[in-house]
Amino acid sequence: MKTLVVYTHPNHQSLSYAFLQKTILGLSENPRVEEVQMVDLYGESFDPILVFNDHTRRRDMHVVPELAKYREQLLWADKIVFVYPIWWGRPPAMLLGYIDRMFASNFAYRDGKGLIPEGLLKGKSVVVVSTMKGPTFYPLLWLNNAHKVLMRRALLRYVGIKSVKFFEFGSMEKPHGKQARNLERIYRYFRKVAH
Repeated sequence: MKTLVVYTHPNHQSLSYAFLQKTILGLSENPRVEEVQMVDLYGESFDPILVFNDHTRRRDMHVVPELAKYREQLLWADKIVFVYPIWWGRPPAMLLGYIDRMFASNFAYRDGKGLIPEGLLKGKSVVVVSTMKGPTFYPLLWLNNAHKVLMRRALLRYVGIKSVKFFEFGSMEKPHGKQARNLERIYRYFRKVAH
C-alpha cells in the first residue's frame, strides 16, 4: 500500500503536526505499507492560487508543469491521508487551493455525455484526520455535516474515490480535550490499516 500524506497547517508546533507525526509513525510500523510520501503544503510554499488568463487556460490545468510532481504523487498513491484543522467549518484555504489546482478535469475526472463525470482516481482510498476547537458534534448539528459533504460528496466521489474515512476530533483546545487519547487512536489505526 503506497500512501500519500497531505499535511496542511502553518505551525509545526501545532496539534495538527502532532497528529501528522502519529500518522507517519503508525504507517512506518504497518507491514502493509510499502512506501509513504508526504506533502507539507505550507512547508513547501505550495501556490494555491488559480490563475486563468491569455496564457493559462482552465482546460490546460491538468498539464501545468509546476504541478507535475503533485500529480505524480496522487496517481502513485493507493491511499491518500489528509491531516488538517477545521477552520470556519471547512478545511484551510491552502488545502482548498491544492484541491482547486490538483483535482482538475482530464486528470482527476473526465466530462462525459451524462450528468456525472467519469472519476479518474478510482480504486484509491482516503482518510481525513482533522481537529477543531468546537465540540465534535458541532459540524453535524450546526453545519449539517458541511465538512464531510464537501470532502466526500463534492470532491472525492466526484473523482471516483468511494472509500473515505473521517476522524474529526473536537474540543481540541480544551485542557482536558483527550488529545493524548486521540493521538494514540490515530497511531493505532495507521499501524494496522489495510487498503
